Amino acid sequence: MESRAYWPLGKPLLEILRTPVSPILLFGKLFQNYRSNFSNLLNHKDVQPPILLILSGPSGVGKDALLSRMRELEEPYHFTVTVTTRTKRDGETEGKDYIFVSQAEFRAQMEQDGFLEWAEVYGNYYGVPRDQVKTALQRGKDVIVKIDVQGAKTIKGLAPNALYIFLAPPDMDQLEKRLTERMTESSDSLKIRLETAAKEMKSASWFDHVVINHENQLDLAVAEIQNAVDLARLDQTKPSNLDIT
Repeated sequence: MESRAYWPLGKPLLEILRTPVSPILLFGKLFQNYRSNFSNLLNHKDVQPPILLILSGPSGVGKDALLSRMRELEEPYHFTVTVTTRTKRDGETEGKDYIFVSQAEFRAQMEQDGFLEWAEVYGNYYGVPRDQVKTALQRGKDVIVKIDVQGAKTIKGLAPNALYIFLAPPDMDQLEKRLTERMTESSDSLKIRLETAAKEMKSASWFDHVVINHENQLDLAVAEIQNAVDLARLDQTKPSNLDIT
């Protein structure tokens, strides 16, 4: 009889290995199989408190692309939609990528204490809607908040037990290439963003995890983030019981 190797409760390992795929896709298959089994173990425990995940990193590192990929994979998160005064870019969808408002509308929400955190970034205002995060957590949903590095440090004061992940480029040359290819920045704006990014990279050690977003390997970055969330769920100091009223 043929010998077969199994992951606990999972798909036969040999069946996965026989499939002709690239090393990157193979890693993804193995990781997803492992993660499914790991989640099964977690589900045998009492219901876990939700995780608040703060995702940060320099401009152009690929935060939006990463979250878009996680949505495609139907990961079970509430993806917080940031309010901003900046102009909508080609391909962006109102209410999905951002909530686009005028400066007057943004100020009105500020005065009503409608933001968990807000900041001016490169001449535009960005805010994390307080009620959106609060409601999702109360419903037991894990929540992802995408935010700039300074904003992440501000939220740390409100939610010290949240999970803080820094998304980093392989190197600064790669970051410059991505910003240039985006074709949304003038030469002066590009210079400012790169200078800011260099400063932000020095804050990477402040985060719980650093995930490198390699070129054309989004699924690997997603897998690393999922692994960090699974580990945080076992860490009783990480599930976030927030008082953000």
